[in-house]
Amino acid sequence: MKTVCGIDLGTQSCKVVIYDGEKKAVLARSQTPVDLIAENDGTREQKAEWYDAALKTCFDKLDVELKQTIAAIGVSGHQHSLVPLDEDGTPLYNVKLWCDTATAPECAELTAKAAALDPASGDGEAVLIAKTGLPMRPGYTAPKVQWLKNHKPKVFAKLRHILLPHDYLNFLLTDEYTAEAGDASGTALFDVRKRAWSEEVCALIAPSVIDCLPRIVEPGCSAGRVSAKAAELYGIPEGAVVASGGGDNMMGAIGTGAVRDGFLTMSLGTSGTLFGFSSAPMIDPKGDLAAFCSSSGGWLPLLCTMNCTVASEEFRGLFGLDVKAFDASAETAFIGAGGVVVLPFFNGERTPNLPNGRASLNGLTAANFTRENIARASLESAIFGMRIGLEGFSELGFAAKEIRLIGGGAKSKLWQTIAANVMNLPIRTPSSEEAAAMGGAIQALWTLESSRTIEEVCDEHILIEGDTVLPHLSAVSAYNTAYMDYLKYLNALKGLYTHEVC
Repeated sequence: MKTVCGIDLGTQSCKVVIYDGEKKAVLARSQTPVDLIAENDGTREQKAEWYDAALKTCFDKLDVELKQTIAAIGVSGHQHSLVPLDEDGTPLYNVKLWCDTATAPECAELTAKAAALDPASGDGEAVLIAKTGLPMRPGYTAPKVQWLKNHKPKVFAKLRHILLPHDYLNFLLTDEYTAEAGDASGTALFDVRKRAWSEEVCALIAPSVIDCLPRIVEPGCSAGRVSAKAAELYGIPEGAVVASGGGDNMMGAIGTGAVRDGFLTMSLGTSGTLFGFSSAPMIDPKGDLAAFCSSSGGWLPLLCTMNCTVASEEFRGLFGLDVKAFDASAETAFIGAGGVVVLPFFNGERTPNLPNGRASLNGLTAANFTRENIARASLESAIFGMRIGLEGFSELGFAAKEIRLIGGGAKSKLWQTIAANVMNLPIRTPSSEEAAAMGGAIQALWTLESSRTIEEVCDEHILIEGDTVLPHLSAVSAYNTAYMDYLKYLNALKGLYTHEVC
């Protein structure tokens, strides 16, 4: 028997699945938590050593004999986070995460530098979008590299390898420094049109940065093979193929079958993402939709919000309710939560670009101030953020057909219904709960079966759970009104957060 392995290094945990392609079944899975360093200035960091330990713990939990059946491995990792290594591959500093907003000043610095590349226009953001397809945002990798240069100059002087989390796991497995276009496109150092590193943008930080970036592996190709050291450490076969891997959103797209034009995947996790496959680059001139590449060939325009399930989790904790009780409470409230509107920016926000944003409860009266309305408004706010992205997709000519729903929030029947009606699209939920890890496994299969297309492999191995949730006309209409209320408060308050909040 031969199997494939999918690994997903998320912000909160590391997961490993072993998948039997012949039986179309996950034979084993393991998971271990990963800690987080959080500071009031927006700092969100982890240690690369925690990734080493998490990967070993996950493999140690799996059956020894089953691990020996692994023929190929595909790795998914949370995007944008900077893993800085020295010449020997030793971590130099903490991993600054995608949700770190402390780099907002570096975004302004790099945007100002970019303006000098086109003195006639003086518009640094437009220059960056022209060079890479992306503006500078605190979530991306480039400002984190600039932050390292500004705040840790001795560390920056020793910097020799700039990796993303999935690249780092590939390095642990193969001892090779590699990247691929999907994850690389989220660094803001990568030209998404040419699918290559942008030397001009790298030079805005320092001329040495381009030399710190790894070689790009093409979709469907191998990043290397499991080294003897990794084989002994993890108990897996030496020489097993390691696929190119990708960012968690790119792997989530593969793991949900979003590998054709018109298919969207919506992930309801700590962050919220909405992304869809496109056979041509889709560059948003406003920079709200990230113009990423996919990890299956093609492109993956994406919206990311930094506060998706965050608001419901915060209010759930405040009310002392478990998930089922919270959903039941929210379900008793009407669409629009009686006029209560939550702006869910507990962690600042990426889209809209409000790194210093704050959460708020709005529209409260003595009549609507109930636990039920607040619970519903917190759930609705997550999907309203997604709708902003859907409207951006439409403006760029993306014709959405359906949404594949994943993430922790996808388990909620209420959230499925809210999503169908707010987005006015059919909602389908893949049966695998680990979409990114499953995407890694499927990419590994594709790498082994090089004569087949990724579409063929996904069609065979992506299974849908339950019935399709369809939008209802009356609910769609009611949510159109509620969404306009959400935008009213967002537009009125976002001006408060365009400067640093003490």
